[in-house]
Amino acid sequence: MTIHIGANPGDIAETVLMPGDPRRAKWAAETFLEDATCVNEVRGMLGFTGTWKGHRVTIQGSGMGMPSLSIYANELIRDYGAQTLIRIGSCGGMQEAVKVRDVILAMTCSTLSTPSRGIFRELNFAPCADWGLLQAAQQSAQRRGVGLHVGGIYSSDVFYDERPDLNEQMIRHGILGVEMEAAELYTLAARHGRRALAVLTVSDHLITGEALPSEDRERSFGDMVEIALEAAFA
Repeated sequence: MTIHIGANPGDIAETVLMPGDPRRAKWAAETFLEDATCVNEVRGMLGFTGTWKGHRVTIQGSGMGMPSLSIYANELIRDYGAQTLIRIGSCGGMQEAVKVRDVILAMTCSTLSTPSRGIFRELNFAPCADWGLLQAAQQSAQRRGVGLHVGGIYSSDVFYDERPDLNEQMIRHGILGVEMEAAELYTLAARHGRRALAVLTVSDHLITGEALPSEDRERSFGDMVEIALEAAFA
């Protein structure tokens, strides 16, 4: 047990999928895992462990934003021995070629600030995905025929952004989408020698204003979860 995860030793698998929303963790576990058991309920941040095609998998909510994800990723790595951590979540599209319902695989993550910023001081560390996971996820997505984009994303530390000038620069420099967690996940994975990837569903668009209807979310998010699982065990 840790401060934020109530699982016992052995309850957490080496492969962990991390949605931000604990209810999405519950949905994904019930939908894709066999014999899923709830292993964490501390602060309502649900976590479940089961099997997928014979492989043990934990799906643990991470909360919103990099500070929250940092807590869970640190404890999963340091106290439970997680080796592969894949963020599954939604993002906002930032390029006209990126459409709602498409999947983005985050090769790199730009950011203004992360909880790890103090370690690097004047250095602008460039967090990136694990190449093996990225390659396997790309192949999985192509087999599934989903709209796919691979490249840089922006991990924001605020949701209600009041920097339209910054968004303009992100778009100008080819950033595919914006979310709030992946940069810290990639940084922690690099620090501890673990594998990390963010597989993101485009749920809304900053340029067009389009948003994914609620009735279509389950199917689109299902593609994302299956891509993450296939990548983890390729």
